[in-house]
Amino acid sequence: MIELDNRTTLTIDIPFLQSISDSLTNKEIELIITTNSEICKINKECRQINKATDVLSFPYEEIPMGPLGSIVISEDFVKEKAAEFEHSTSDELSLLFIHGLLHILGYDHEVDSGEMREKEKSIIELFSLPKSLIVRNQG
Repeated sequence: MIELDNRTTLTIDIPFLQSISDSLTNKEIELIITTNSEICKINKECRQINKATDVLSFPYEEIPMGPLGSIVISEDFVKEKAAEFEHSTSDELSLLFIHGLLHILGYDHEVDSGEMREKEKSIIELFSLPKSLIVRNQG
């Protein structure tokens, strides 16, 4: 189940995001949609990086029947990248959700040997989404 906290006016297709989540886990996910200003504050407080970002992931400690973690997504980045890559905001939000969810599940593209990219690519194809940031940055 996705517990949505939408702090913006962005329309969220929860059933679609839930189908993505269900393909990877049966655990609850907290999804927060916010602004660049707020995600910048969260990024500074939690990661000591004083800038806005597209998505942040916070895995929770493993507790039986407990939630998996939180994903925070910037509405501003969703709109910007959707326009830049000429796809819908719903598609861009879904791509960032996948990216964040994979991080919560333990994938890390900064240190792995391409496993996260391959997993992300397979999910994108399964749900007929456009290329994600990670895939489109490969070239």
